[in-house]
Amino acid sequence: MTDTIAVTFNLRPPERAVIADAIGTAARPVYLTDLDDAGRAQALLDATAILARDTGKDLRPNEARHIQSARLIQFITAGIDFVPLNALPAGIPVASNGGAYAEPMAEHGLAMVLAAAKRLLIEHAALARGEFNQLTRNRTLAGKVCGILGFGGIGVATARLMRALGMRIHAINRRGRSDEPTDWIGCVADLDTLLAASDVLIISTPLTPATENLIRARELGLMKPDAILVNLARGEIIQEAALFAHLQAHPAFFACIDAWWVEPLRHGAFRIEHPFLSLPNVIGSPHNSASVPGVTAAALRRAVTNIHRVLAGEAPHYVLGPEERMS
Repeated sequence: MTDTIAVTFNLRPPERAVIADAIGTAARPVYLTDLDDAGRAQALLDATAILARDTGKDLRPNEARHIQSARLIQFITAGIDFVPLNALPAGIPVASNGGAYAEPMAEHGLAMVLAAAKRLLIEHAALARGEFNQLTRNRTLAGKVCGILGFGGIGVATARLMRALGMRIHAINRRGRSDEPTDWIGCVADLDTLLAASDVLIISTPLTPATENLIRARELGLMKPDAILVNLARGEIIQEAALFAHLQAHPAFFACIDAWWVEPLRHGAFRIEHPFLSLPNVIGSPHNSASVPGVTAAALRRAVTNIHRVLAGEAPHYVLGPEERMS
């Protein structure tokens, strides 16, 4: 019997062509959106793998129970904390699309760090007021420490850019080791050490029960008073009130926020409880670090490549642990 991939969401012909090219003859994609109720149920029953965007929305009530013989449920997004994973069959591995948008997100993080270090927005506003602060010092990054909390695809891509600037790379991941060169690497138990050393801190770790509110007042207090914090992951990793208070108390400390606490795609609205955007030491963007041309095709290829590993009898990457499937 030919292996099949049940694709739970609708894709346009060019995107379907990407999947067909990426999977080749190893399997046959079947699109649930093309099928009636009976066909959808049968496709899920027969599927060797599931390719999903958000099973909470892609699947109809009680359809998840038809997923019985799949060897992997693969999502196309790197962050899947918004998906009701506890509704999926417990015995089937679930993988996020780690690193799916790594390169554009790394570029975005670098842009935010440079804007903060060079005071670009502050001095632009000063010029608009007629102030010419030529002798006001900005910062250089060469020789400083870039700390990366979450050394997966995004973290590694960011490290490569920061290293090109002459920064030293300190990182944390679950294993406490990596094939990617670092000047220091630890695990989550070493978070205090990372925070104290970092001139720039990049947050690129997934949101899980273990990382929610991981950065609070205590952790912020361990950081250098002029550190630059960049959140490319999820707002909920940082305690909102604690960050706002820290920014007010430490005007040389910068927060570059791409990931917010309440966002339209995940929550249906954009809302902040504190006026971050009124602070001169905040640079914000609307979680658009991955919004570049061609990003969907790249994400699809990466997701299908992970499915390909399973079809070839290899272990897939970015499989969620039990603690990450509690949503």
